[in-house]
Amino acid sequence: MSSTPSVNWSYPTSVRFGVGRIKELPEVVKASAMKNPLLVTDPGLAALPMVSDAIDSLKASGLEAAVFSDVKPNPVDSNITAGVTAYKAGNHDGVIAFGGGSGLDAGKLIAFMSGQTRPIWDFEDIGDWWTRADPEGIAPIIAVPTTAGTGSEVGRAGVVTNEATHTKKVIFHPKMLPVTVICDPQLTAGMPRMITIGTGMDALAHCLEAYSAPMYHPMSEGIALEGIRLVLQNLPKVAADGSDLEARGHLMSAAAMGAVAFQKGLGAIHSLSHPVGALYDTHHGMTNAVFMPYVLQFNRPAIEQKFERLAGFLGISGGYQGVLDTVLTLRADLDVPHTLAGLNVGAEKRELIAEMAIVDPTAGGNPVELTKAGALEIFDKALSGTL
Repeated sequence: MSSTPSVNWSYPTSVRFGVGRIKELPEVVKASAMKNPLLVTDPGLAALPMVSDAIDSLKASGLEAAVFSDVKPNPVDSNITAGVTAYKAGNHDGVIAFGGGSGLDAGKLIAFMSGQTRPIWDFEDIGDWWTRADPEGIAPIIAVPTTAGTGSEVGRAGVVTNEATHTKKVIFHPKMLPVTVICDPQLTAGMPRMITIGTGMDALAHCLEAYSAPMYHPMSEGIALEGIRLVLQNLPKVAADGSDLEARGHLMSAAAMGAVAFQKGLGAIHSLSHPVGALYDTHHGMTNAVFMPYVLQFNRPAIEQKFERLAGFLGISGGYQGVLDTVLTLRADLDVPHTLAGLNVGAEKRELIAEMAIVDPTAGGNPVELTKAGALEIFDKALSGTL
Protein backbone atom coordinates (compact mmCIF):
# COMPACT_ATOMS: atom_id res chain seq x y z
CA MET A 1 0.00 0.00 0.00
CA SER A 2 1.54 3.29 -1.11
CA SER A 3 0.06 5.42 1.68
CA THR A 4 -1.93 4.99 4.86
CA PRO A 5 -5.64 5.35 4.05
CA SER A 6 -7.91 7.76 5.89
CA VAL A 7 -11.23 6.07 6.76
CA ASN A 8 -13.97 6.28 9.37
CA TRP A 9 -14.49 3.31 11.71
CA SER A 10 -17.09 2.59 14.36
CA TYR A 11 -17.53 -0.40 16.64
CA PRO A 12 -20.60 -1.58 18.49
CA THR A 13 -22.16 -1.38 21.88
CA SER A 14 -22.57 -3.28 25.15
CA VAL A 15 -23.80 -6.83 24.49
CA ARG A 16 -25.05 -9.28 27.11
CA PHE A 17 -24.69 -12.65 25.42
CA GLY A 18 -25.79 -16.03 26.72
CA VAL A 19 -28.65 -18.45 27.32
CA GLY A 20 -31.19 -17.13 29.81
CA ARG A 21 -29.98 -13.55 29.84
CA ILE A 22 -33.39 -12.19 28.87
CA LYS A 23 -34.09 -12.32 32.61
CA GLU A 24 -31.75 -9.31 32.91
CA LEU A 25 -34.11 -7.10 30.87
CA PRO A 26 -35.53 -5.18 33.89
CA GLU A 27 -32.01 -4.47 35.14
CA VAL A 28 -30.94 -3.26 31.70
CA VAL A 29 -34.02 -1.04 31.38
CA LYS A 30 -33.33 0.58 34.75
CA ALA A 31 -29.65 1.04 33.94
CA SER A 32 -30.73 2.89 30.78
CA ALA A 33 -32.80 5.30 32.94
CA MET A 34 -36.08 4.13 31.42
CA LYS A 35 -39.18 3.88 33.58
CA ASN A 36 -41.83 3.36 30.91
CA PRO A 37 -40.41 1.75 27.74
CA LEU A 38 -42.39 0.91 24.62
CA LEU A 39 -41.65 -2.65 23.47
CA VAL A 40 -41.77 -2.71 19.67
CA THR A 41 -42.15 -6.08 17.96
CA ASP A 42 -44.07 -7.80 15.15
CA PRO A 43 -47.60 -9.25 15.41
CA GLY A 44 -46.40 -12.88 15.37
CA LEU A 45 -44.03 -12.41 18.29
CA ALA A 46 -46.48 -10.22 20.19
CA ALA A 47 -48.75 -13.26 20.50
CA LEU A 48 -45.98 -15.48 21.93
CA PRO A 49 -45.15 -16.03 25.60
CA MET A 50 -41.68 -14.49 25.25
CA VAL A 51 -43.20 -11.02 24.81
CA SER A 52 -45.80 -11.34 27.58
CA ASP A 53 -43.09 -12.80 29.84
CA ALA A 54 -40.86 -9.80 29.12
CA ILE A 55 -43.66 -7.34 29.91
CA ASP A 56 -44.54 -9.24 33.10
CA SER A 57 -40.89 -9.18 34.24
CA LEU A 58 -40.74 -5.42 33.73
CA LYS A 59 -43.95 -4.79 35.65
CA ALA A 60 -42.83 -7.11 38.46
CA SER A 61 -39.77 -4.89 38.80
CA GLY A 62 -41.90 -1.76 39.22
CA LEU A 63 -41.60 -0.56 35.63
CA GLU A 64 -44.36 0.51 33.27
CA ALA A 65 -44.36 -0.94 29.75
CA ALA A 66 -46.56 -1.33 26.70
CA VAL A 67 -46.37 -3.23 23.41
CA PHE A 68 -46.57 -1.86 19.87
CA SER A 69 -46.72 -4.52 17.15
CA ASP A 70 -48.23 -2.91 14.05
CA VAL A 71 -45.11 -3.79 12.06
CA LYS A 72 -44.97 -5.49 8.65
CA PRO A 73 -42.28 -8.09 7.80
CA ASN A 74 -40.73 -5.35 5.65
CA PRO A 75 -41.56 -2.25 7.78
CA VAL A 76 -43.23 0.64 5.98
CA ASP A 77 -43.30 4.33 6.87
CA SER A 78 -46.88 4.18 8.19
CA ASN A 79 -45.72 1.58 10.76
CA ILE A 80 -43.13 4.06 12.04
CA THR A 81 -45.67 6.92 12.13
CA ALA A 82 -48.13 4.78 14.09
CA GLY A 83 -45.37 3.71 16.47
CA VAL A 84 -44.33 7.30 17.16
CA THR A 85 -47.97 8.14 17.87
CA ALA A 86 -48.18 5.25 20.35
CA TYR A 87 -44.86 6.29 21.91
CA LYS A 88 -46.07 9.83 22.54
CA ALA A 89 -49.56 8.80 23.64
CA GLY A 90 -48.09 6.46 26.27
CA ASN A 91 -45.54 9.03 27.51
CA HIS A 92 -42.79 6.48 26.94
CA ASP A 93 -39.16 7.27 27.68
CA GLY A 94 -37.34 4.65 25.62
CA VAL A 95 -37.79 1.70 23.27
CA ILE A 96 -37.15 -2.01 23.60
CA ALA A 97 -36.69 -3.21 20.01
CA PHE A 98 -37.66 -6.89 20.25
CA GLY A 99 -37.65 -9.39 17.40
CA GLY A 100 -36.13 -10.09 14.03
CA GLY A 101 -35.02 -7.47 11.55
CA SER A 102 -38.49 -5.93 11.24
CA GLY A 103 -39.03 -5.47 14.98
CA LEU A 104 -35.48 -4.24 15.55
CA ASP A 105 -35.51 -1.77 12.65
CA ALA A 106 -39.00 -0.49 13.44
CA GLY A 107 -38.15 -0.07 17.12
CA LYS A 108 -34.96 1.83 16.35
CA LEU A 109 -36.73 4.07 13.82
CA ILE A 110 -39.60 4.82 16.24
CA ALA A 111 -37.08 5.80 18.92
CA PHE A 112 -35.24 7.94 16.37
CA MET A 113 -38.32 9.69 15.03
CA SER A 114 -39.99 10.19 18.42
CA GLY A 115 -38.42 13.64 18.79
CA GLN A 116 -37.90 14.76 15.19
CA THR A 117 -39.92 17.35 13.28
CA ARG A 118 -38.65 16.65 9.76
CA PRO A 119 -39.91 13.77 7.56
CA ILE A 120 -38.13 10.45 7.97
CA TRP A 121 -36.83 10.59 4.37
CA ASP A 122 -34.71 13.65 5.29
CA PHE A 123 -32.43 11.30 7.25
CA GLU A 124 -31.65 8.78 4.54
CA ASP A 125 -28.10 7.40 4.67
CA ILE A 126 -26.72 9.86 2.14
CA GLY A 127 -23.69 12.01 2.88
CA ASP A 128 -24.16 13.95 6.11
CA TRP A 129 -27.97 13.93 6.06
CA TRP A 130 -27.92 12.39 9.55
CA THR A 131 -26.71 15.74 10.91
CA ARG A 132 -30.17 17.16 10.15
CA ALA A 133 -31.59 15.22 13.11
CA ASP A 134 -32.03 16.64 16.58
CA PRO A 135 -29.91 14.26 18.69
CA GLU A 136 -31.81 15.25 21.84
CA GLY A 137 -34.98 13.93 20.20
CA ILE A 138 -33.68 10.36 19.88
CA ALA A 139 -34.96 8.02 22.61
CA PRO A 140 -32.64 5.39 24.12
CA ILE A 141 -32.92 1.90 22.63
CA ILE A 142 -32.43 -1.58 24.09
CA ALA A 143 -32.30 -4.33 21.47
CA VAL A 144 -33.38 -7.93 21.98
CA PRO A 145 -32.89 -10.00 18.79
CA THR A 146 -34.99 -13.14 18.39
CA THR A 147 -33.47 -14.19 15.07
CA ALA A 148 -29.87 -14.63 13.97
CA GLY A 149 -29.65 -12.74 10.72
CA THR A 150 -29.78 -8.98 10.29
CA GLY A 151 -27.48 -7.96 13.13
CA SER A 152 -29.58 -4.80 13.41
CA GLU A 153 -29.07 -4.99 17.17
CA VAL A 154 -25.52 -3.65 16.73
CA GLY A 155 -26.28 -1.27 13.85
CA ARG A 156 -26.79 2.46 13.60
CA ALA A 157 -29.44 2.37 10.90
CA GLY A 158 -32.89 1.03 10.08
CA VAL A 159 -34.46 -0.06 6.79
CA VAL A 160 -37.97 1.13 5.95
CA THR A 161 -40.02 0.91 2.76
CA ASN A 162 -41.46 4.11 1.31
CA GLU A 163 -45.04 3.07 0.57
CA ALA A 164 -45.47 5.77 -2.07
CA THR A 165 -42.51 4.67 -4.19
CA HIS A 166 -42.10 1.01 -3.10
CA THR A 167 -38.41 1.63 -2.41
CA LYS A 168 -36.43 0.51 0.63
CA LYS A 169 -34.55 3.33 2.33
CA VAL A 170 -31.75 3.14 4.90
CA ILE A 171 -32.16 5.72 7.68
CA PHE A 172 -28.95 6.41 9.63
CA HIS A 173 -27.88 8.14 12.81
CA PRO A 174 -25.07 7.24 15.23
CA LYS A 175 -27.49 7.52 18.18
CA MET A 176 -29.70 4.83 16.66
CA LEU A 177 -27.15 2.34 18.02
CA PRO A 178 -28.82 0.51 20.93
CA VAL A 179 -27.30 1.34 24.31
CA THR A 180 -27.47 -2.32 25.37
CA VAL A 181 -28.17 -5.57 23.54
CA ILE A 182 -29.41 -8.83 25.07
CA CYS A 183 -28.45 -11.77 22.84
CA ASP A 184 -30.15 -14.83 24.32
CA PRO A 185 -29.95 -17.86 21.98
CA GLN A 186 -32.95 -19.38 23.80
CA LEU A 187 -35.17 -16.73 22.19
CA THR A 188 -34.30 -18.03 18.71
CA ALA A 189 -35.07 -21.68 19.51
CA GLY A 190 -38.72 -21.43 18.46
CA MET A 191 -38.03 -20.00 15.01
CA PRO A 192 -39.53 -21.98 12.12
CA ARG A 193 -36.91 -23.86 10.09
CA MET A 194 -37.23 -21.69 6.98
CA ILE A 195 -36.99 -18.45 8.98
CA THR A 196 -33.90 -19.87 10.70
CA ILE A 197 -32.42 -20.63 7.28
CA GLY A 198 -33.39 -17.29 5.73
CA THR A 199 -31.96 -15.27 8.60
CA GLY A 200 -28.81 -17.38 8.71
CA MET A 201 -28.28 -16.84 4.99
CA ASP A 202 -28.75 -13.10 5.59
CA ALA A 203 -25.86 -13.19 8.07
CA LEU A 204 -23.77 -15.10 5.53
CA ALA A 205 -24.58 -12.52 2.84
CA HIS A 206 -23.50 -9.69 5.16
CA CYS A 207 -20.19 -11.37 5.91
CA LEU A 208 -19.46 -12.42 2.31
CA GLU A 209 -20.25 -8.98 0.90
CA ALA A 210 -18.30 -7.20 3.64
CA TYR A 211 -15.31 -9.44 2.97
CA SER A 212 -15.59 -8.77 -0.78
CA ALA A 213 -16.04 -4.98 -0.54
CA PRO A 214 -12.96 -3.03 -1.63
CA MET A 215 -12.88 -0.48 1.22
CA TYR A 216 -9.81 -0.69 3.48
CA HIS A 217 -11.06 -1.90 6.87
CA PRO A 218 -8.94 -4.85 8.08
CA MET A 219 -10.77 -5.15 11.42
CA SER A 220 -14.13 -5.61 9.71
CA GLU A 221 -12.56 -7.93 7.15
CA GLY A 222 -11.28 -10.19 9.92
CA ILE A 223 -14.68 -10.21 11.62
CA ALA A 224 -16.33 -11.11 8.30
CA LEU A 225 -14.02 -14.10 7.88
CA GLU A 226 -14.96 -15.61 11.23
CA GLY A 227 -18.63 -14.81 10.65
CA ILE A 228 -18.57 -16.79 7.39
CA ARG A 229 -17.00 -19.76 9.19
CA LEU A 230 -19.56 -19.67 11.99
CA VAL A 231 -22.53 -19.65 9.58
CA LEU A 232 -21.16 -22.44 7.39
CA GLN A 233 -20.48 -24.64 10.43
CA ASN A 234 -23.61 -23.93 12.44
CA LEU A 235 -26.52 -23.18 10.10
CA PRO A 236 -26.80 -26.83 8.94
CA LYS A 237 -26.77 -27.96 12.60
CA VAL A 238 -29.60 -25.61 13.54
CA ALA A 239 -31.62 -26.48 10.43
CA ALA A 240 -31.39 -30.15 11.47
CA ASP A 241 -32.02 -29.54 15.18
CA GLY A 242 -33.69 -26.28 16.15
CA SER A 243 -33.02 -26.90 19.83
CA ASP A 244 -29.22 -26.87 19.43
CA LEU A 245 -28.57 -23.78 21.57
CA GLU A 246 -24.81 -23.88 21.15
CA ALA A 247 -25.14 -23.67 17.37
CA ARG A 248 -27.87 -21.03 17.71
CA GLY A 249 -25.52 -19.00 19.89
CA HIS A 250 -22.80 -19.15 17.25
CA LEU A 251 -25.32 -17.96 14.64
CA MET A 252 -26.35 -15.03 16.87
CA SER A 253 -22.67 -14.10 17.09
CA ALA A 254 -22.32 -14.37 13.31
CA ALA A 255 -25.35 -12.13 12.78
CA ALA A 256 -23.90 -9.40 14.99
CA MET A 257 -20.50 -9.86 13.35
CA GLY A 258 -22.02 -9.43 9.90
CA ALA A 259 -23.58 -6.11 10.89
CA VAL A 260 -20.27 -4.91 12.34
CA ALA A 261 -18.38 -6.09 9.27
CA PHE A 262 -20.64 -4.45 6.70
CA GLN A 263 -19.47 -1.00 7.71
CA LYS A 264 -16.85 -1.99 5.15
CA GLY A 265 -19.55 -2.24 2.52
CA LEU A 266 -22.24 -4.47 1.05
CA GLY A 267 -22.90 -5.04 -2.64
CA ALA A 268 -25.09 -6.37 -5.40
CA ILE A 269 -26.62 -9.19 -3.33
CA HIS A 270 -28.29 -6.53 -1.20
CA SER A 271 -28.83 -3.91 -3.89
CA LEU A 272 -30.84 -6.44 -5.93
CA SER A 273 -32.53 -8.00 -2.92
CA HIS A 274 -33.82 -4.65 -1.63
CA PRO A 275 -35.99 -3.79 -4.68
CA VAL A 276 -37.22 -7.38 -5.01
CA GLY A 277 -38.24 -7.33 -1.34
CA ALA A 278 -39.91 -3.94 -1.68
CA LEU A 279 -41.85 -4.91 -4.83
CA TYR A 280 -42.70 -8.54 -4.00
CA ASP A 281 -42.55 -8.54 -0.17
CA THR A 282 -40.14 -11.50 -0.16
CA HIS A 283 -38.15 -12.56 2.89
CA HIS A 284 -34.98 -10.45 2.83
CA GLY A 285 -32.55 -13.17 3.92
CA MET A 286 -33.98 -15.77 1.57
CA THR A 287 -33.84 -13.27 -1.31
CA ASN A 288 -30.18 -12.66 -0.51
CA ALA A 289 -29.64 -16.43 -0.51
CA VAL A 290 -31.10 -16.77 -4.00
CA PHE A 291 -28.98 -13.97 -5.47
CA MET A 292 -25.79 -15.00 -3.65
CA PRO A 293 -24.04 -17.35 -6.16
CA TYR A 294 -24.99 -15.23 -9.18
CA VAL A 295 -23.46 -12.12 -7.60
CA LEU A 296 -20.34 -14.05 -6.56
CA GLN A 297 -19.89 -15.14 -10.19
CA PHE A 298 -20.42 -11.58 -11.44
CA ASN A 299 -17.77 -10.36 -8.98
CA ARG A 300 -15.35 -13.22 -9.64
CA PRO A 301 -12.72 -11.16 -11.51
CA ALA A 302 -12.38 -8.81 -8.52
CA ILE A 303 -12.65 -11.31 -5.66
CA GLU A 304 -11.00 -14.49 -6.96
CA GLN A 305 -7.66 -13.79 -5.27
CA LYS A 306 -9.30 -12.83 -1.97
CA PHE A 307 -11.38 -15.99 -2.07
CA GLU A 308 -8.19 -18.05 -2.28
CA ARG A 309 -7.42 -16.71 1.22
CA LEU A 310 -11.01 -17.28 2.33
CA ALA A 311 -10.90 -20.90 1.15
CA GLY A 312 -7.65 -21.43 3.03
CA PHE A 313 -9.14 -20.01 6.22
CA LEU A 314 -12.23 -22.20 5.88
CA GLY A 315 -10.21 -25.33 5.06
CA ILE A 316 -11.86 -25.63 1.65
CA SER A 317 -9.87 -26.84 -1.35
CA GLY A 318 -10.27 -25.29 -4.77
CA GLY A 319 -9.99 -21.60 -3.94
CA TYR A 320 -12.80 -19.42 -5.31
CA GLN A 321 -14.55 -22.35 -6.99
CA GLY A 322 -14.41 -24.31 -3.75
CA VAL A 323 -16.12 -21.47 -1.87
CA LEU A 324 -18.77 -21.11 -4.58
CA ASP A 325 -19.43 -24.86 -4.53
CA THR A 326 -19.73 -24.74 -0.72
CA VAL A 327 -22.34 -21.98 -1.00
CA LEU A 328 -24.27 -23.90 -3.66
CA THR A 329 -24.21 -27.10 -1.59
CA LEU A 330 -25.36 -25.22 1.52
CA ARG A 331 -28.28 -23.68 -0.39
CA ALA A 332 -29.31 -27.05 -1.82
CA ASP A 333 -29.03 -28.83 1.53
CA LEU A 334 -31.16 -26.15 3.21
CA ASP A 335 -33.88 -26.08 0.51
CA VAL A 336 -33.07 -22.54 -0.59
CA PRO A 337 -34.60 -21.93 -4.03
CA HIS A 338 -32.00 -21.93 -6.79
CA THR A 339 -33.91 -19.35 -8.84
CA LEU A 340 -36.17 -16.36 -8.29
CA ALA A 341 -39.15 -18.47 -9.38
CA GLY A 342 -38.93 -20.10 -5.95
CA LEU A 343 -39.80 -16.68 -4.48
CA ASN A 344 -42.63 -16.16 -6.98
CA VAL A 345 -40.61 -13.46 -8.73
CA GLY A 346 -40.81 -13.22 -12.51
CA ALA A 347 -39.34 -11.09 -15.29
CA GLU A 348 -42.16 -8.54 -15.48
CA LYS A 349 -40.35 -5.91 -13.35
CA ARG A 350 -36.76 -6.71 -14.34
CA GLU A 351 -36.05 -3.25 -15.80
CA LEU A 352 -37.42 -1.47 -12.74
CA ILE A 353 -35.51 -3.77 -10.39
CA ALA A 354 -32.25 -3.09 -12.25
CA GLU A 355 -32.84 0.66 -12.15
CA MET A 356 -33.58 0.52 -8.42
CA ALA A 357 -30.59 -1.73 -7.74
CA ILE A 358 -27.96 0.59 -9.17
CA VAL A 359 -29.11 3.53 -7.03
CA ASP A 360 -29.50 1.46 -3.85
CA PRO A 361 -26.99 2.67 -1.20
CA THR A 362 -25.45 -0.81 -0.99
CA ALA A 363 -24.50 -0.89 -4.68
CA GLY A 364 -21.46 1.32 -4.12
CA GLY A 365 -19.69 -1.38 -2.11
CA ASN A 366 -19.79 -3.97 -4.86
CA PRO A 367 -16.24 -4.89 -5.95
CA VAL A 368 -17.27 -4.69 -9.62
CA GLU A 369 -19.09 -1.50 -10.60
CA LEU A 370 -22.81 -2.29 -10.81
CA THR A 371 -24.28 -0.83 -14.00
CA LYS A 372 -27.84 -1.36 -15.18
CA ALA A 373 -26.54 -3.90 -17.70
CA GLY A 374 -24.74 -5.74 -14.90
CA ALA A 375 -27.81 -5.72 -12.67
CA LEU A 376 -29.91 -7.11 -15.52
CA GLU A 377 -27.30 -9.80 -16.19
CA ILE A 378 -27.36 -10.96 -12.56
CA PHE A 379 -31.16 -10.80 -12.38
CA ASP A 380 -31.61 -12.79 -15.59
CA LYS A 381 -29.20 -15.49 -14.39
CA ALA A 382 -30.99 -15.69 -11.05
CA LEU A 383 -34.21 -16.08 -13.02
CA SER A 384 -32.89 -18.83 -15.29
CA GLY A 385 -30.56 -20.53 -12.78
CA THR A 386 -27.55 -20.06 -15.05
CA LEU A 387 -24.17 -19.71 -13.34
